[in-house]
Amino acid sequence: MQVTETLKDGLKREIKIIIPAEELATKLTERLDNARAKVNLNGFRPGKVPPAHLRKIYGKSFMAELVNEILAETPRSVLAERGERAAAQPKVDMSDDEAEAEKVLSGRADFVFSLNYEVLPQITLKDVSAIEVVREIVDVAEKEVEEQLERVVASTRTYSEKKGKAAKGDQITLDYLGRIDGAAFDGGADKDARLVLGSNMFIPGFEEQLMGVAAGEKREITVTFPEDYQAAHLAGKKAVFDVTVKAVAAPEALEINDETAKKLGIESLDKLKAAIRGQIESRYGALTRQKIKRQILDFLDEAYQFEAPQQLIETEFATIWEQISRELKQAGRSFADEDLTEEEAREEYRRLAERRVRLGLVLSEIGEAAGLTVTEDELQKAVYAQLQQFPGQEKQVMEYFRRSPEAVAGLRAPIFEEKVIDHLLGKIKVSDKKVTAAELTAEEEEETAAVTKKAKSAAAKKADGEAAKE
Repeated sequence: MQVTETLKDGLKREIKIIIPAEELATKLTERLDNARAKVNLNGFRPGKVPPAHLRKIYGKSFMAELVNEILAETPRSVLAERGERAAAQPKVDMSDDEAEAEKVLSGRADFVFSLNYEVLPQITLKDVSAIEVVREIVDVAEKEVEEQLERVVASTRTYSEKKGKAAKGDQITLDYLGRIDGAAFDGGADKDARLVLGSNMFIPGFEEQLMGVAAGEKREITVTFPEDYQAAHLAGKKAVFDVTVKAVAAPEALEINDETAKKLGIESLDKLKAAIRGQIESRYGALTRQKIKRQILDFLDEAYQFEAPQQLIETEFATIWEQISRELKQAGRSFADEDLTEEEAREEYRRLAERRVRLGLVLSEIGEAAGLTVTEDELQKAVYAQLQQFPGQEKQVMEYFRRSPEAVAGLRAPIFEEKVIDHLLGKIKVSDKKVTAAELTAEEEEETAAVTKKAKSAAAKKADGEAAKE
């Protein structure tokens, strides 16, 4: 076998492989000799088939098997000999000329093909002891636990029939039918629905127009669905609802005690409070972890600047772009609503893809150097967590993971990444800082506000456009 490097440009490599016809002939002869003792042909005793006759019958099929084996084994052996790691499976290029292929299979020509691939960059790990991060810690206030307790216990509140007009906090039972442009729409009708006025469970403006209603009263309510409404086909549209109020009920006193806790499946009020505190602490802990991780990744992003394999970047970009496009479509929005052109969006998400690939390679190198691995038990737990997200479809989900190694690899990657972050936290400088809940969640709320602002801006533009038409 002759191996020649024909391209070395950055991370790109092209290797030309020539398997001489003589080498192929030798391998074919060995294979025919091994088959001779096993082949049964009419007119010949086992093991007595003449080599020339055996070659005539099986020569091309055996040669095709040899070619396929060479294509499967050569990339791995060439990379190992060169001491390189390919970023992805090397692409095999060979002649598609049928006459040329016939010559190879009949042993009259050398087998020539090329391997095209990108190598993983050499990463020299740096000292991480200089990394400093701030861990924001929130002490959960008793008041917050009590407020959440009231919201949880509210689900057990009972109501008694009330004479007269409904006020905030009262529960009304109603039938309603909604229409858009005079036509009913999916999800716009219900019977014997129950609504607590002031709970903000319905479309903005709906509950306010029901204040003061009495049992037996009918009202026509007009509302406009929010621009960022989850059902894209309803977003921004005006709807008229015919409402019939069937009953009005006032809330009874809310008792918070052990009996109430038992109604919620908890042994006692103290244990219910402890569970609620644990949930709040878990949420804040997740936000703290997220912020610490972002600080670490930002440091690594600055510290490791190198060329990343374009093939990996393109694959990551395609994944991101598909997700973003799907989300926009579901929301009935466009890049224009985000104050971006598609070209600007592509550029922005390509930069994100490049960052993710580089950081992924760095974290992988750090993890390997530290001897970190993902155990089968950890993978099984991750698969089980996925099963819980699809109740009733556990069998199909399990079969999907059984048939899709890439899906299992997709579960392995985030587990490994979190292990690397834990490893780094044991090496870097971490200083704790007490903050309020508002300070901890400020960034998350700012991002939400930014999305809302964009939605309102899009709505204003749409309204301006409609006004101009009029």
